[in-house]
Amino acid sequence: MPRHVPSPLRKTARRLLHLLAKPMKSDRGRGGVVVHAYRGYGSAKEVFVMGRVFRQPSLGLPLREGTLLRDVIDIMRRLFRWGVKHVEVTLYLNGRQKTVTTDRDGYFDVHLITQPQLPTDRSWHRGELSVTMPSQRTVSSTAEIYVPPAAVDLAVISDIDDTVMYTGVANKLKMMYRLFFKKAYQRTAFPGVAAFYQALFAGPDGQRWRPMLYVSRGPWSIYEVLEEFFQRNGIPVGPILFLREWGLTLQRPLPRRATEHKARLIEQMLGLYNDLPFVLIGDSGQHDPETYARIVHAYPGRIRAIYIRNVNHDASRDDAIARLAKEVAETGCDLVLASDSVHMAEHARAHGLISAAGLEAVKRETQRENQLPP
Repeated sequence: MPRHVPSPLRKTARRLLHLLAKPMKSDRGRGGVVVHAYRGYGSAKEVFVMGRVFRQPSLGLPLREGTLLRDVIDIMRRLFRWGVKHVEVTLYLNGRQKTVTTDRDGYFDVHLITQPQLPTDRSWHRGELSVTMPSQRTVSSTAEIYVPPAAVDLAVISDIDDTVMYTGVANKLKMMYRLFFKKAYQRTAFPGVAAFYQALFAGPDGQRWRPMLYVSRGPWSIYEVLEEFFQRNGIPVGPILFLREWGLTLQRPLPRRATEHKARLIEQMLGLYNDLPFVLIGDSGQHDPETYARIVHAYPGRIRAIYIRNVNHDASRDDAIARLAKEVAETGCDLVLASDSVHMAEHARAHGLISAAGLEAVKRETQRENQLPP
């Protein structure tokens, strides 16, 4: 990189390059078939693991890990890798196994019934993955799987775009620009979000360790960038990031429609954690209030609260959401249209969802971040 580029910018660019190259590091430059498993999730009785099988080119050069050239070449290899279709993937966990076949894009989705049930003394479990190639060669990997501890009393499902972070999660270039090339005070997350989600995660006594489930309309290809976003902003990392594959090809240049994507995922989680109440968090800009209200009516008594971040400040939209809030209130659930994270946290504290210390942390963080230069 040219020496006239300021040092902070060079460091930021290098970090971005390394992040983009990260998915290629597991093969140590040898190429071939690799398995990338996303964080799994489940209960003591069943688990779900999604991932993708790739074939990627070899490095071709003896380049030392950690150098700029190595990262650039690894990014090029990432651009030219492709999914391996119609191969068998087997998940081994707790003495059980399940085999599935990858789809035409190389994705696999495993649903494994765990009998005997998984141990309850820990939240994270490691599964073993094995891919059988047509040549009978096997490729192995591991999957980290989250199962809520016994003390959990609540689950949280949150949208990402316009709820946790400013608009752009589905626009990879815009998101990476905001994440890496803006100054530290030009935050990508809304003020107070990190403290509020930490408070929800910990619960009123600080010991709940609740599952934080995040829903996005973006593709799986931004998985690593989202992980970096959560880490940089101090937001509790959820056991899963529910995304979809856009499946862009020359024959199909537009993303596949995610019909009722969010509602379907929420219903799946309500079924999986059928003994837990939920908190739903979204924004006013799309269809979150309407979607969440339908969920409340379809699953009476399961939703403790709905928090909607007001991002458009349109009077007619506010009125429409207010009418939905009245409808939802008749079921015993509160729908809160909030101007900021403090508004959400005050309601959560008043209803015993977070601690007093958690509320104060949200207030401090929001005030501090609102005082930073624009």
